Amino acid sequence: MKFLPTDLPDVMVVEPSVHGDTRGYFMETWRRDLFGSAGLDLEFVQDNQSSSGRGVLRGLHIQYPRSQGKLVQVMRGEVFDVAVDVRLGSPWFGKWVGVVLSGENKRQFWVPEGFAHGYCVTGEDALFTYKC
Repeated sequence: MKFLPTDLPDVMVVEPSVHGDTRGYFMETWRRDLFGSAGLDLEFVQDNQSSSGRGVLRGLHIQYPRSQGKLVQVMRGEVFDVAVDVRLGSPWFGKWVGVVLSGENKRQFWVPEGFAHGYCVTGEDALFTYKC
């Protein structure tokens, strides 16, 4: 697994190791020790899934007063995903970073607590999953 920093501290792109053969592929999407060694000591309590068609815009969402971090991934299709720093007093307040997530690139996006999150479906459709 590779953990790639973005222009915003604490927001990361995660590239799982994908092992493929003629039958398909296998990959780990979450492993506490690997995430912990990347500085992400996380405990997830909920998994969510949504499906949307081309052009659907979801977000920007934030949970207040009970903030949530989210590890998001697209299982099928493609989205442009965005995290916006909305932490009052943060030197990055109002700054955002975006990334293309797709079933093909299998990237994940870590959106920490205190960030608004949203995405727009850029493919025909998208099956979107996230851990909170």
